[in-house]
Amino acid sequence: MLVLKDAAHIWVDSGVETRGDLAIGADGRIAASADASTEELDVSGAVVTPGLVNAHHHLLQSGFRTLPDTRGVPMREWLPAMASAYARAGIDASLVAATASVGLAESLLCGVTTVADHQLNWPSPEGSADPVGETVAIAQAIAEAARALGARLVFVRGTARDDPGLAAESAEAIVSSFAPGAGGATADGMLQVAVGPAGVHSDSEATFRRLGEVAARHGLRRRTQANEQVDTEIALERYGRRPLDLLEEWGWLAPDVTIAHLCDVQPAEISRLATAGVTATHAPGCDVPMGWGIAPVAALQEAGIAVGLGTSGGGSNDAGHLLADARLAMQVSGLVGTPLAARTVLGMATAGGATGLGRDDIGHLRIGARADLCVWDVSGVADAGVADPVAGLLWAAPGRRPRHVVVGGRVVVRDYRLVGVDERALVAGLRRRLAASA
Repeated sequence: MLVLKDAAHIWVDSGVETRGDLAIGADGRIAASADASTEELDVSGAVVTPGLVNAHHHLLQSGFRTLPDTRGVPMREWLPAMASAYARAGIDASLVAATASVGLAESLLCGVTTVADHQLNWPSPEGSADPVGETVAIAQAIAEAARALGARLVFVRGTARDDPGLAAESAEAIVSSFAPGAGGATADGMLQVAVGPAGVHSDSEATFRRLGEVAARHGLRRRTQANEQVDTEIALERYGRRPLDLLEEWGWLAPDVTIAHLCDVQPAEISRLATAGVTATHAPGCDVPMGWGIAPVAALQEAGIAVGLGTSGGGSNDAGHLLADARLAMQVSGLVGTPLAARTVLGMATAGGATGLGRDDIGHLRIGARADLCVWDVSGVADAGVADPVAGLLWAAPGRRPRHVVVGGRVVVRDYRLVGVDERALVAGLRRRLAASA
């Protein structure tokens, strides 16, 4: 067992806060009490929170940050600029192993214990002897990167203009290779599989329906993106209808669906989403600097929609620092409605994201939960004078990182450093892989 000793503040969930000790059982879950054979971790004076849940990431983009022609440009120009960079690098298992390792390591160091990776880009099937096998190898490489680091991964078999039949066959093969159980998750909850087209701007009705069939067969969550700038524009040009109209017709407004972004969403559409039981993911660190809009989070929540928080990828948000994006979400919320409180946004970054993943075992620190948590040192000058240490996690110290991070009862970050993994080696590995394709 592991016990965290003498925490100044423990944020159990959005309704419970306490202090003192927190026990973790040998099964990697929060326990009612410690026993005699316990390892102690001194967290005196610190704030302990659930591990953060990044509900929308594109780990591939961790190797393609601040590229020329990708900043301050319309989404119609951004998408092909990113696609060209991927093509030059050559998407394969070696590339995603390097990008995922860097992205997941960054996530853990920033307090993110669960990452939902929406993998949208794949090798061209033309000329490939085994296009489905290549996609399985890519999925396995990303999962192995997560396993080596100790991160919890939700692998989303996404699409972006893929052939519908090939996408569905690939998703079936990936599910078979991972052999998850209920909800698409393995027994230890460290790996979960989901499916998700990029959006109606890139994928056809056939793709949505075929992947929906795969999800129904295996009990997988479904995820997509909607109502960003280009998504609405293309839907109106191509179909004469708005994205959510199409998603509803194609069977993708349902309780097992999570939709990211939702910047350009109308009041009547919010009501439709709530009635359908859809969950949402807010990604301000992507949408705000790229000029794609701000999701009306308060209005979504007031309608009863669970909202998680995601960074999106390094091509639009150059950091995987979810707490920094939580701070941004809080700061800009008043521009589109009722300002969000710090605890509300922290709830989005934890339980809100978990709800969208169909998970009730993460995102909180109640007894029986998976022991995913962060220890935040609040003893420095950046926190001096802070009256509310939980609100201070967001309001004070931009760029804050946790001192310790625990996933499933295992310490994966100790004293601000990865445990058992050389951060510099991960960086060097990504540089070598990118240089090899230059």
